[in-house]
Order: sequence, then C-alpha cells, then structure tokens
Amino acid sequence: MKLSKRVHHNIQTIKEELNDSTDLKVREFNLSIQGIREISCALIFFEGLISGQMVTEAVMQPILHEVRDFDQPMDANLITFIKESVLTNSELTEKNTIDDVVLSIMIGEVALLVDGFNTALTIDMKGWLHRAIDSPQSEGVIRGPRDSFIEAINRNMMLIRRRLRDPNLTFERIQVGNRGQNDIVIAYIKDVANDELVNEVRKRLENVDLDVILDSGYIEQMIEDDWWSPFNTIQDTERPDEAAAGLVEGRVAILVDNSPFVLLAPATFNTLMLSAEDYYVRWPAANFVRIIRFVASFVALVTPSLYIALVSFHPEMIPTKLALSIAASREGIPFPAFIEALIMELSLEIVREAGIRLPGPIGQTIGIVGGLIIGDAAVSAGIVSPFMVIVVAMTAIAGFIIPTYTLSFGLRITRFFLMLAASFLGLYGLTLGMLILLGHLATLTSFGVSYLSPWAPFSPWDLRDSVMRSPWHKLKRRPGYTHTKDQTRQPLKKRRRRKRSS
Repeated sequence: MKLSKRVHHNIQTIKEELNDSTDLKVREFNLSIQGIREISCALIFFEGLISGQMVTEAVMQPILHEVRDFDQPMDANLITFIKESVLTNSELTEKNTIDDVVLSIMIGEVALLVDGFNTALTIDMKGWLHRAIDSPQSEGVIRGPRDSFIEAINRNMMLIRRRLRDPNLTFERIQVGNRGQNDIVIAYIKDVANDELVNEVRKRLENVDLDVILDSGYIEQMIEDDWWSPFNTIQDTERPDEAAAGLVEGRVAILVDNSPFVLLAPATFNTLMLSAEDYYVRWPAANFVRIIRFVASFVALVTPSLYIALVSFHPEMIPTKLALSIAASREGIPFPAFIEALIMELSLEIVREAGIRLPGPIGQTIGIVGGLIIGDAAVSAGIVSPFMVIVVAMTAIAGFIIPTYTLSFGLRITRFFLMLAASFLGLYGLTLGMLILLGHLATLTSFGVSYLSPWAPFSPWDLRDSVMRSPWHKLKRRPGYTHTKDQTRQPLKKRRRRKRSS
C-alpha cells in the first residue's frame, strides 16, 4: 500500500500494521518554514531498538534547527533537503510504501513522515544493547586470537573485515523468515570463491521458508546436504580467525543475525578435525597434536565396542594375564559386557548433559565429581567391572580432544551403533559396522564436495594439510576440493634452503 500525503493517516495505518504495540513510539512535531507555514511531522520507532534520547538529539533537534531556513519554493521536495543538507551523518533511505516503512521500523530504523509528501525517510540508528566481544566458549586455544563472534551481525562482519583487508571480500545481505525477517549475510572473496558454490549457497538460502530464524542452527539444518546423517556437513565456528581462514581457502561463510556461530561451507571430515591453533604453532608440534587427535577420535569411537567383542566373543585374543585379570574383575557382575557398557555410556552422557546445563563452575564440578562418584559406586555395587570404568573413562577423555563439538556428537551416536554390532557378532560385527560407517561417510557430500576429501577422491596435494601439516612455506596452493578461481596461496618460488653454519 502506498503512503498517503496526510501524515496522520500514515501514522494511523502504521499503528494498525504494528497492532499499536506498547513499545511503538510516535513523536509528532511541527516544522516552521520561515515563520510563514507550519508542517506536521512525525518520527516513528520502536523503544529499545533505538535510544529515544538519540532520536531527539540526532534527528529531531537538527531538523527543527535547520529546516526553518528552508528558502526553496513550497513545491520543492523538503524530504530531499532534509536528506541531503540536514541529516548528513546517518544512512538515509526514501520509502514509498507502508510495508517498506513498517519493515524498516522493525529492524531498528526511525521513520520520518512529513505532511504533504507521500514519501517517508528511514534513518538507520540501530542502537540496541548487545553482548561484548569475549573469548570463544567452545573453541579455546592456547595460542591465537581470543575474540569471538557475538549476536550482532554488523560486529561479526567487522571482525572478519579486520582480518581480511581485501577489496574482493564481499558481503551479501538477504532476509529470511516469514515473520522474523532475519538478516543473513553471505561472505566470500569474489576472485577466490567458486561462482557455482556461491550461487548454490544463495539458492538454498533463498529457498528457506521458516517463520523465524533464532540461530544459525536453523539455517544449517535447512540447507545441509544429508539431513538424515549423524554427521554434520556444514562447519560452525565462533572464531573470526577460523571464518577468515575458510574464506581465504575459497569457502563461503554464512552469518546469521542474533547468532554467535558462523557457518562455513563446504565442510569435510578433515576440516572438522582441524583446529585453528594447528596453524599458529610450528609444524612439528602441530603434527604431533594432529596425530594424537586422529588416534584419539578412533579410540573414542571403537574402544567400548572392541572391549565388548573381545570379552564376549574372543577372549582367546587377550593376553593370558590380562584375560585372567579381566575375568576376576567381572566375577559376580550380573550383566553381559554389552549391557555393562551401555549402562556406563548412558550414565556418562547424562552426567555430561547435566554439566552443560548447569552454570559454568558448578557444571564442571558436577561433570568431574559426578563421573567419579557414579563409577566408584557402580564398581562397589558390583554392577560394572573396574575395567569397564577404565574403558568408558578413556573413551570420554579421547572424545574431548575432537575440536568440533558437532562432529563429536556424530561420533558419540555412531559409537552406540558399533557397540550393538559388536554385541551380536564380536569382531566380525565391529568390522562390518566400521565398513558400513566408512561407506556412509563416502556417500556424504557438502555442496558437491566429497566428505572424505582429500582421501576419497585422493588428492596428494591436499594431503599436505590433513592428518599431518607441511611447513607454511610449502603450502603453496589452496585446497583443491573448493575449486577456487585462484589456486595460488603463496607465490611459487624456489625451494627454501636451510642455512648452514660455516
């Protein structure tokens, strides 16, 4: 619906569109043009999204002071004069419809209505409170930047722009949500990112049809390739340096307003297993930690299943002294190994979830003390064996090493599947379960990229940054799986030689 030239009619219509909400503020005032004629005006905004004092000082007072000297003929556009000569420090936009004005008000702008004009001026003065930039809560590092994304999308864009001072860094803003009208920003480096990837991300976002987007998790679940898989195919991060590194590699970042987590696509199993700190320390230390991380992820995945298979089906494969010790510890245990492991694993998951939901210091205490108490009580009561407590504790500690929380969830879910397979067929069941898991991972894709890249399809060059990392001066190219326009990360120079002491 078009705006009317009668300011009071427009005010009434906007109030009706916004259901005359309590926090909707309308400030009416009169403009005196050279003392000859007075014109009715109104400023409309939502209290809380904008400071009322700021509206008075930055908008109303300059208009009242400057417009009285307006000496153009009365048929000249007063709106244009205010836009070009009075409010020059703000981002101003002319709107011609009620719907556009209402949307601007809802996203935190001030609407200026002037009697006699069917055009409104919207002023960007967003000033709501937001959380201060803090250290990452889920991706801690010893060495590296300590800032993290927050719930304000403009601040998050700034954190990326600070790290990438590249004129080709592009931000595209779209709105998603039938009721929420939430801002979503697509970030990429124009001369690096593949156009097909950018277009595919844009297409999937435009097809999202939800009432409201409260967190980037909504978007992740709506645009991912394989929604039925326990493994995530889109990376989420709260670290600006991680997002900037992904953009340089040719990936696309998705920023969602009101969410401190940024999405990166495409994502592979390899990228989800890597930490930002791997690139901040020297390559021997990084490789040492990476090898431990990959081994620990395997331990977290198969240790309970292996214990079940060996104890229940293949005790002859256990060294004699160890087998006798395990048999002695299991004497009097009323449950088979599978039920024993299931009880301890579920107890651990309950304690872990309780520790997350409770306040920080209390949650950590509950997680540690609760695990110790439950394990000791279970052994004392003869419900589980001491060896099972050791196996579950080793599994839990190994799982904490995985740097991506969402990936660790997938491995934890898969662990129960392998335990079930091992309880039926022993090592044969465990082997069959691992083959099914490997086949499942091989079928996964992330925006057209194989989830197991660079191992399948095999890419020798990308192996330089997988389980082990080459020194920085040897990482000349960007990852091949992103199919970037510019593959060169560093200029191809002659081989670096070590200095020899004379």
